[in-house]
Amino acid sequence: MNQIFPYANIVTGILVLAVGFLMHWIGQLVSVINWEFATKIGIQEKGAPDEFKVYEKGLAIADVAVAWTYGFAGVGLILNAPWSYRLIWVPGIMLIYHGISFWFWTHYQNKLGYRLFSDSIRVIWTSANLITGILAVAIAWQAG
Repeated sequence: MNQIFPYANIVTGILVLAVGFLMHWIGQLVSVINWEFATKIGIQEKGAPDEFKVYEKGLAIADVAVAWTYGFAGVGLILNAPWSYRLIWVPGIMLIYHGISFWFWTHYQNKLGYRLFSDSIRVIWTSANLITGILAVAIAWQAG
């Protein structure tokens, strides 16, 4: 199969496992199981108002429901499994969504006076999601 660049499937698989499966699925699973512990270890924001927590808890549940597929897609890409080139659409689109939504969610938090993330965290997390998602979609698209 043609590659975007040499070993693109392996690089993207590792990124999907790290950003998608580890950070989104495992991180949000911890949040769903024990929100206070997730806040204590920095997965969730300290000092967020209750109305933000309602939204964040909904996102955590949605991530847990969907992001388990990221693990299969990431491992499949690393192993160059043909089925993974179709499954990688799921984390690709979702991670692009996460990058865009996090950027604007934090923008509006800041606008309301709640500075829960530093600018560097905002840029790093948005970039990690967007880069991983765009690579995943590019690989899926290229695979046909």
